[in-house]
Amino acid sequence: MIRVLAALICALWAWAAAACETVEHRERVFTVCTADLARHDVSLHLWGADGAPLGNFQRLDAELGASITFAMNAGMYHQDRRPVGLYIEDGAQHAPIVTRAGPGNFGLLPNGVFCVTQGRADVIEARAFAAAPRPCRHATQSGPMLVIDGALHPRFIADSPYLKRRNGVGANPDGRRVHFAISEEAVSFHEMGTLFRDVLGVRDALFLDGSVSRLYVPGVGRADGGRRMGPILAITEKADG
Repeated sequence: MIRVLAALICALWAWAAAACETVEHRERVFTVCTADLARHDVSLHLWGADGAPLGNFQRLDAELGASITFAMNAGMYHQDRRPVGLYIEDGAQHAPIVTRAGPGNFGLLPNGVFCVTQGRADVIEARAFAAAPRPCRHATQSGPMLVIDGALHPRFIADSPYLKRRNGVGANPDGRRVHFAISEEAVSFHEMGTLFRDVLGVRDALFLDGSVSRLYVPGVGRADGGRRMGPILAITEKADG
């Protein structure tokens, strides 16, 4: 019985670790976690049952009621943790899309929308999304775009001195596999964009944040802490998977 239990624990750890891997790109280290929509659900979460923002992975885990494969911060937010741009959770829109240029990374156009529909997920440039909205079950807007139709954001500089720890999301062209990447050290937008385009092979990718970049992989004991978060992306095993 003890051997069986030990084998089961090892198998569970290997299963959780399989969703995430360490990737070296341009002498920088990233962790890339991949959701396969044939076996995973991708959802957004901001508020707890008490109506207050969740703020951290521990509250998400306690309230979600599902086994989390991994989770990540899901975009930019105001001081009260309301989303800056479009935010749709479980089919309900809580904040509208923002298409105008503005200050900060969010306003560095083009920015974009990560949208989860039935059976697929996509990253879409925000103005294109506003012109032809999709029936997103979950959606979050952030910016800037890292990769737009296979090209890097036009404002990115290869040797930029502006380095931060960053995270982002990109989906395969068929919308069935979604890659979530977080840098384990300070990187440039250019390095982040080329990771998605040249290593992960996605044609559209979106920056999520740089001041708040967090990853939660409970199966391997990773639970990044720090300042309280706004929206959170949760990847869970499908109930019928």
